[in-house]
Amino acid sequence: MSATEIDFYELLGVSRDADGATIKSAYRKLAMKHHPDRNPGCTESEAKFKAVSAAYDCLKDPQKRAAYDRFGHAAFQNGGPGGGHPGADFGDIGDIFETIFGSAFGGGGRAQARRGADLRYDMQVDLEDAFHGKSTELEIEVSQNCDTCHGSGATPGTQARTCNLCNGRGQVRAKQGFFVVERPCPNCHGSGQVITSPCRDCRGEGRVDRAQKLEVDIPPGVDTGTRIRLSGKGEAGPRGAPPGDLYIFVHVKPHAIFQREGTTLATRVPISFTKAALGGSIDIPNIDGDEVTIEIPAGIQSGKQLRQRGAGMPVLQGRGRGDLVVEIAVETPTKLSKEQRALLEEFRETETGDECPESRGFFDKLKTALGG
Repeated sequence: MSATEIDFYELLGVSRDADGATIKSAYRKLAMKHHPDRNPGCTESEAKFKAVSAAYDCLKDPQKRAAYDRFGHAAFQNGGPGGGHPGADFGDIGDIFETIFGSAFGGGGRAQARRGADLRYDMQVDLEDAFHGKSTELEIEVSQNCDTCHGSGATPGTQARTCNLCNGRGQVRAKQGFFVVERPCPNCHGSGQVITSPCRDCRGEGRVDRAQKLEVDIPPGVDTGTRIRLSGKGEAGPRGAPPGDLYIFVHVKPHAIFQREGTTLATRVPISFTKAALGGSIDIPNIDGDEVTIEIPAGIQSGKQLRQRGAGMPVLQGRGRGDLVVEIAVETPTKLSKEQRALLEEFRETETGDECPESRGFFDKLKTALGG
């Protein structure tokens, strides 16, 4: 069986609107089933393995897939849609443009190796870890250089040859009206080289998917949205090209006590009505493990916010800390002893109304608004 006899989607057993993850999953199952190492000496399995590999190589690339969806297998035969050599009859025009505009228009050098893709990893951390910072280990599956061919894509002992269609440039010229445009070479897919004996483990890609463990340092002061870049820890480039980067996106989990806004920490603290009336101080365990003493002025009301400078979150990659904001909630007692009740009754008998000016002012305004 050859890859040109069966529709690529049918070969992988997926629908034509399948997303990349579905196509990759279907390919992996078939590749494992028909891999030559699992079926030694079986020519049918080897042919099926090559066919599904060719189908996946086409459908995983958005540009190749778009061309295949439009033109079918003809997109990669005889230089692409329309047939014939894609660079025929307009070499002189291309040379003129190249002379005038240089390699930026029309090129002329060798194909540049494509850098590997960047990757994203979302990491959740506790607020305590965001305060102190931490070192952690993560494990991700990522494309890495093939150990068998060392990233070359060719069977050990062999090597790639220069593509005879684009002469190693990775681009071919095509005429559109009065213009000459360049497209990736359909023979070498833009790499400039052709591997006649692909490595059996990586199928000529020069890279394989496998798990890798990484040490990540979370600096103090990170917040949701903080991005940490690990250079060169992304996907390996095809056939030995440089790898991409890995970006760690931090998400700080909600805390049971503290709310965070930038470097400011906020919390709500209940106090007794006697402490609110007489004043005093309270000790609050902070996010750093130390206690913070908050002075309560006499006569404080519910909702009043007290600010403790320098008791909040550390500044990311800077000096100092933000503030701690404490919102006071005056709590009314629900259980009183006889002695306590008697004292409160005695206090009520001596009230003049001046003890609570806010409530007195409210009722005065209410009477005025209702006409006396």
